[in-house]
Amino acid sequence: MAQTNGKKSAKPYRRGVGVVLLNGDGKVFVAQRIDTEETAWQMPQGGINKGEDPLEAALRELEEETGTNKAELIAETDDWLHYDLPDNLQSSAWKGKYRGQEQLWYLMRFTGTDADINIETGHPEFSEWKWADFFSLPDMIVDFKRDLYRQIVDAFTDQVRNI
Repeated sequence: MAQTNGKKSAKPYRRGVGVVLLNGDGKVFVAQRIDTEETAWQMPQGGINKGEDPLEAALRELEEETGTNKAELIAETDDWLHYDLPDNLQSSAWKGKYRGQEQLWYLMRFTGTDADINIETGHPEFSEWKWADFFSLPDMIVDFKRDLYRQIVDAFTDQVRNI
């Protein structure tokens, strides 16, 4: 559990989803967040709306954040993966209601071309994007999500190696 002033946080986790989007070369889509000065590349992710199926939420988030839904499902994590926000973000993120997120992650094959990706749609969250090595993901993310990204790599290693 997250620590807040030496005490474990009693706040719940926010339910969410994430997408590991692989191109034909086995590289994964990552993007740099607009709202941080820290260099941190992340994959598309977001919350699940009330009454929304997690896979539907993943496809919605993918389209909102990348401008495309050209993807096919390969696999999903067996269980919810968690991360805790640092104390300084727990009070401000999501109006202070949550200590972090629990997420289902989906491995998807990108069926489009780079021209289909547009990170400037709707309410942009990213300033730039690129295709990255799947196994380098934990080294690219903010510290507090590093263990989560290790779990994602562990969950999908076999499928990625077979692509």
